Amino acid sequence: MSNTNQTKPRLTTSAMIASIADEGQETRSAPFGHALVELAKKRPEIVGMTADLSKYTDLHIFSQAYPERFFQMGMAEQLLMAAAGGMAKEGFIPFATTYAVFATRRAYDFIHQVIAEENLNVKIAAALPGLTTGYGPSHQATEDIAMMRGIPNMTIIDPCDAIDIEQAVPAMADHNGPVYMRLLRGKVPVVLDRYNYKFELGKAKLLEDGRDVLIISSGILTMRALETVEQLKKDNISAAVLHVPTIKPLDEKTILAEASKPGRLIVVAENHTRLGGLGEAVATLLMTKGVHATFRQVALPDEFLHAGALPTLHDRYGISTQAIVTRIKDWLSK
Repeated sequence: MSNTNQTKPRLTTSAMIASIADEGQETRSAPFGHALVELAKKRPEIVGMTADLSKYTDLHIFSQAYPERFFQMGMAEQLLMAAAGGMAKEGFIPFATTYAVFATRRAYDFIHQVIAEENLNVKIAAALPGLTTGYGPSHQATEDIAMMRGIPNMTIIDPCDAIDIEQAVPAMADHNGPVYMRLLRGKVPVVLDRYNYKFELGKAKLLEDGRDVLIISSGILTMRALETVEQLKKDNISAAVLHVPTIKPLDEKTILAEASKPGRLIVVAENHTRLGGLGEAVATLLMTKGVHATFRQVALPDEFLHAGALPTLHDRYGISTQAIVTRIKDWLSK
């Protein structure tokens, strides 16, 4: 099916892939697609659905393994979400994939009314979250977490790397209710293997400890935060990293325990606009619980971002490793 009212810019394949891996960094190819195939071997109720973007959300891996359980809905994201809700009502667990901008901005009312209001068991995997593509505001989902946080019953996951994704997929299926996961696709970096990490829905994980700074992060900004720790060590600055892969429900207990330790600058780092995301969630938590601390945000500005090469854009908007290091040093010096 198609929707003649929708027009999407023509993008080159390299631009659509938009790899976030650094040169020489270890990666795994299509972790979401492979994890879903492994899960489907044991779970016959798993089905895959997309809106003409199976190749660009790694769902083509699933479609090749289980063509009879794969549903191509065409360029019709609203139909995709409505049909996924119908599948869930029949006892299936649909994993619906598209770009994050289309899942949220274009299909928001259908997610809200058809899926979330009835607490249906639909899992949405949304690619190109935040600033992970250089193709301008039409494809940069910088406000998706803010939109989805406002929907009751919605669980939100923002994975850091391939390991996070691989472990999150079965956890999503085990959770009864709608889930929105920001999807990293293509060749996804491997970061968390050094930390004895295990994804648990609703749990934050302390990856590094430190006396001077606590970086509370999610998504690809956890990867940058870990790189920041190594850079800050050169100046004898000790930084902790608390990875928060589940944005909703928030792991309030762990965040409060770490944020309450005295003498540390608290920095929330996220690949999202500063409005309505992890930063605001943490700030609200700290204020309502009476935690007194110096609080700063590393986040995208409240504006329409430019198009361009990702490394240049990450520097420009302050979410590259070097930009984070510079800002933390500046904050500590004041």
